[in-house]
Amino acid sequence: MKKLILAFSLLFAAQLSFAQAWQGKGDQKIQVGFNGWGYGTGITGTYDYGLSKIISVGAGANFFFDHSNDKYENDDFGVFGRLNFHLQDPLGLPSQWDIYPGVDLGLLGKSGTYFGAHLGVRYFFNNNVGVYLEAGNNGSLGVSFNL
Repeated sequence: MKKLILAFSLLFAAQLSFAQAWQGKGDQKIQVGFNGWGYGTGITGTYDYGLSKIISVGAGANFFFDHSNDKYENDDFGVFGRLNFHLQDPLGLPSQWDIYPGVDLGLLGKSGTYFGAHLGVRYFFNNNVGVYLEAGNNGSLGVSFNL
């Protein structure tokens, strides 16, 4: 049993050593998650494309089931563009971690345009799958995938 646990631990550690949360230019991520605060509760999806070692651009959509503020009660969805600044290399983070502040510009249902900001963090378990958390005026928690 001890040999099996040791073998599993070594395999898991080897998988972590190859995890890449941010690869720079040409990197592509898809994220799917749960919106827990901000304009409402619902689901979100985003796509990011790496332009350089520290900059990515992308787009996303939110679909709200419940609204945290009566001001947005008629806004069941939002679409937006986003710009992120990846701090993995400047902060010297391990390859499986990425911290990224970013800004969003989009349309929020019937309310019109909105501008938002977020601070995100990703952790990748292996080269394909990780988890993320974004907090700001609209926040989410979910799963991140490398393409």
